[in-house]
Amino acid sequence: MIKLAQRIAQVNPSITLTITAEAKAMKAQGLDVCSFSAGEPDFDTPAHIKEAAKKALDEGKTKYGAAVGELALREAIAHKLQKDNNLNYQPENIIVTNGGKHSLYNLMMVLIEAGDEVIIPAPYWLSYPEMVTLAGGKPVIVPTTAENNYKITPDQLKQAITPKTKLFVLNSPSNPTGAVYSPEEIKTIAQIIIDHDILVVSDEIYEKILYDGATHLSIGAVNEEIFKRTITSNGFAKAYSMTGWRVGYVAAPTEIIKAMVKVQGHSTSNVCTFAQYGAIAALNSSQDCVATMLEAFTQRRKTMSQAIASISHISAPMPQGAFYLFVDISATGLTSLDFCKKLLQEENVATIPGIAFGEDRCIRFSYATDMTSINKGLDKFAQFVKRLT
Repeated sequence: MIKLAQRIAQVNPSITLTITAEAKAMKAQGLDVCSFSAGEPDFDTPAHIKEAAKKALDEGKTKYGAAVGELALREAIAHKLQKDNNLNYQPENIIVTNGGKHSLYNLMMVLIEAGDEVIIPAPYWLSYPEMVTLAGGKPVIVPTTAENNYKITPDQLKQAITPKTKLFVLNSPSNPTGAVYSPEEIKTIAQIIIDHDILVVSDEIYEKILYDGATHLSIGAVNEEIFKRTITSNGFAKAYSMTGWRVGYVAAPTEIIKAMVKVQGHSTSNVCTFAQYGAIAALNSSQDCVATMLEAFTQRRKTMSQAIASISHISAPMPQGAFYLFVDISATGLTSLDFCKKLLQEENVATIPGIAFGEDRCIRFSYATDMTSINKGLDKFAQFVKRLT
């Protein structure tokens, strides 16, 4: 009999991937499924990015590369971080990874050990606590409320910090809630991090997707003291619709980057070489493609939020970023998982249960899908909720 490692028994499978796969399987069977489950833009990767990768292929950029990433890409990332985020990182402070998930996994491997605590506000991206657990650490989950737009308060953060705290996970704009911390809130969090001499990882993968004048402030840009304690994680998946390319990056103090290079060198080694040249084109070319996608997301957000607001017994805060609505369905009396299963079975509408994100009262809608599916799916959703309530 095969005996698996004990650490695997402590890790839960990804509910988002499971439900997304089920919805795709139903579509493959010819069923008319309206899917709000995927956390990826529905647009194709912009043509100029694909052309850059094709050109790299034609030029023979198909060999092994440095585990840390192509120098030209790290230089482009450093320039982007300085220009867009006021973060003074050099190429040696940057590692290119196989997507944002890989970035955070490798980071936990080099920072967290047995007994270390990592503070994670809930709702959270579902992989954060699992990565901490795999690294041998303890996720410290801090519940937030819809009344505070699902953002951790300064008092909550202070109370969660103990002598064992190693790291605070900050995700703004947030998956699954779309919450965006204001510059003032970021500055307050930064001071708490400094006062308690802990580290912060800032997951900024949705930074380009903002609404209604919301602004993104990278916490590492607040001052030099917080910069020294900050790990910035970002990538190309959401802003440039490059989810399948698997290119992300981390910017951090050199000792952290060197440690991550060690881990990466003995696991995946380099990120796909020619994909990195597509990423260079994404950063160095016109950003009009980002604006075009944001325009579509803005219209979809308006349509979805108005439709949700018109349905009795449910509610959702207006997201200020990303492309999700986090809808409170607790009045139906169902758990989030039962609600989503029933909705998929009865109405062919796929959503993600909030329990995956640490909040069982809610479900997540993604509006990274076309308007036809949005309108049809919302009609079905409204009928379903009406039957339940």
